Amino acid sequence: MDKALIQPTGDEILSGVVEDTDSPMIRTVLEDIGFSVSVAVPVVDREDHIENTIRQAVMEGYALLVLIGGSGGGHRYDSDLTQDFTHTAMDRLLIGACSTALYGKNGHLWSRLVCGWLGETLAVNVPGPYREAEAAIKALAENYQGRNTDLKTLNDCMARAVCATYG
Repeated sequence: MDKALIQPTGDEILSGVVEDTDSPMIRTVLEDIGFSVSVAVPVVDREDHIENTIRQAVMEGYALLVLIGGSGGGHRYDSDLTQDFTHTAMDRLLIGACSTALYGKNGHLWSRLVCGWLGETLAVNVPGPYREAEAAIKALAENYQGRNTDLKTLNDCMARAVCATYG
């Protein structure tokens, strides 16, 4: 059985200001397609911490790493918004990564989905809002083919699923 790690990100999750409702849902979806799933303690939204999380997942032999949140870039547009670094940390580490930038109308102004390989680990991110995370992870579950997963197809399917939640 392949191992998957769910890694919530964000200071608001770590501090308990926002409840992590995504991890249990993602766990269920991944277990339904045959993964043995672990959920990590939330990591702060800093590139170096997220990069260390990705490297650790590779060293521990996870086939799949799902990073939750940190896919926006709010602080780049308004200093009052939270900092999101998941996608930039992924860009720095992943080999042959594919990404899609999404522009929403639902209060989530901008999001960037990334998927790519580091060693034998497929790393993907999903947005933090529950509906968007659920749509993205279900699209992943429908299109995951292990090492034969086509990153462009996977990224496109996840992005379309998230866009469909915007209404």
